[in-house]
Amino acid sequence: KSSKREWKPLEDHSCTDVPWLLLFILFCIGMGFICGFSIATGAAARLLSGYDSYGNICGQKNVEVEGIVNSGLDLTHKKYVFFLDPCNIDLVHQKIKSIALCVSACPRKELKTLADIQKFAETNGSTLCSYELQPSEYTTDPRAAKLCPKYPVPESAPIPFFHRCAPVNISCYAKFAEALITFVSDSSVLHRLISGVMTSKEIIMGLCLLSLVLSMILMVIIRYISRVLVWILTILVILGSLGGTGVLWWLYAKQRMSAGALETQIAKDNLQALLIYAIAATVFTVILFLIMLIMRKRVALTIALFHVAGKVFIHLPLLVFQPFWTFFVLILFWTYWITVLLFLGTTGSPVPNEEGFVEFRMAGPLKYMWWYHVVGLIWISEFILACQQMTVAGAVVTYYFTREKRNLPFTPILASVNRLVCYHLGTVAKGSFIITLVKIPRMILMYIHTQLKGKENACARCMLKACICCLWCLEKCLTYLNQNAYTATAINSTNFCTSAKDAFVILVENALRVAAINTVGDFMLFLGKVLIVCSTGLAGIMLLNYQRDYTIWVLPLIIVCLFAFLVAHCFLSIYEMVVDVLFLCFAIDTKYNDGSPGREFYMDKVLMEFVENSKKSMKEAGRGGGAEGRELKPM
Repeated sequence: KSSKREWKPLEDHSCTDVPWLLLFILFCIGMGFICGFSIATGAAARLLSGYDSYGNICGQKNVEVEGIVNSGLDLTHKKYVFFLDPCNIDLVHQKIKSIALCVSACPRKELKTLADIQKFAETNGSTLCSYELQPSEYTTDPRAAKLCPKYPVPESAPIPFFHRCAPVNISCYAKFAEALITFVSDSSVLHRLISGVMTSKEIIMGLCLLSLVLSMILMVIIRYISRVLVWILTILVILGSLGGTGVLWWLYAKQRMSAGALETQIAKDNLQALLIYAIAATVFTVILFLIMLIMRKRVALTIALFHVAGKVFIHLPLLVFQPFWTFFVLILFWTYWITVLLFLGTTGSPVPNEEGFVEFRMAGPLKYMWWYHVVGLIWISEFILACQQMTVAGAVVTYYFTREKRNLPFTPILASVNRLVCYHLGTVAKGSFIITLVKIPRMILMYIHTQLKGKENACARCMLKACICCLWCLEKCLTYLNQNAYTATAINSTNFCTSAKDAFVILVENALRVAAINTVGDFMLFLGKVLIVCSTGLAGIMLLNYQRDYTIWVLPLIIVCLFAFLVAHCFLSIYEMVVDVLFLCFAIDTKYNDGSPGREFYMDKVLMEFVENSKKSMKEAGRGGGAEGRELKPM
């Protein structure tokens, strides 16, 4: 029955899923309560100004903590936190295993002996040893070995806004990274990796900027040459994969021939990395050719859809900038979320620990607030992404179902945002909550799998991985259905469940077309991402090749390629979204209209040409009597 219900695109607007909007607002109020509670209990001051091991906040007068010596001090003139052993990091308990003190200045040069520490205190007035020691006792008191910093004291500088003295030398961070990356058995390898990143940081930043420019250029090309885009991408990817593979084997052969001159460990590591890259590129190229050979017959339909989507981008140029606004809003929210998380880490009441120092802990139900905070991270992030999907869907729907394109709003994107805010925030909240319900169990299972790694038997490990995989597939299916539900909501202004049901009926009726368009279209967009990653990676190989004697390639190249893929995915996902929205609009248009008086098509001339070409091809397919011809008959 729902498939026979009359669709009235953009004829009226009404508020949808209001109870879910109210629930989302209440949830956000709860998130605000957590932030306010952490600030009211002094966590903000402890986070920003820092505190020592005795519970004193640096830069202010403090209240004495019962049972703790050296608490309740006046540290108005000591504004920086200094750790006696800043590189002793305990990753299990997520803290620095060192006594923390409040000092008036960070040591700006390396101090090698206790005499240097004493001289620094007398010269700068900054005592780096515990409060019960006077500077004159640094070299005479036997307690100095325990109450003074581990020497040599590294050169340090205050972290902006957070008043912590942090070592300037990267060797401390290298030790931290060694603890994080447990699979690296040789610490010298990790030191070389990190030094390679630091040495090549200008090249890395330049290549990341190059990937951003290439993505913008590809979006412009999609707009203006969408008819030949598929073939251009196919040829370029073939040439790029062959060229990249050939260059890698050529560089490997060149360095292999000069193997006798290899003296440094870095050069040997680069030779091994080149061999791995060359083999991986060869396997990737072969797989890519096989996939393109299988899918070559369905390229024509993708070309037509890409042309229609390119025309949408010409009329709605602001669609290109949607990833920027979404990414900007996500960064703002994630910054807020991390800040509040840090507040939660320093909130609570002062409690003495086993070593006689102060820790801040929450008691009772309040200690579970961070669970609420984690759910907020997932739900609100999904809500922001769903707002982008609804905005894009509303703009494309406005374009498609406006018969006279000159009557389009001045900025369809802003008109779509206005409709979203006024009518459909509840629908977006409900859709994002459904995704959250699937994400949370999957993340819990992934956490359990990580904690039990190496302890569970093979059967339990297999079942955990199967559950994680099933939840991931369910999440992807629901995300795709949600996107089409948002499109149906933008067309008819119906609530989420009704829109999802209507969209599902349309998609089932066009199942083969959906499969063909998603498979071929997504693959073509994937080729665009591969082109950007290959181009950026090839440029990185050529640039880093000039530093091969003193810079290890592995980590800089991986960072650049990951960033290039992320940027390309953000831009091309908008194009993919437009194609999906257009397809649903087209399926609805061809189902309920036939071009006769009173049932005119909404599509413009370009789409009409697409329909006529499709009809001809469907007639030819219908003569064959195959299932594909029957499925594509509505076109």
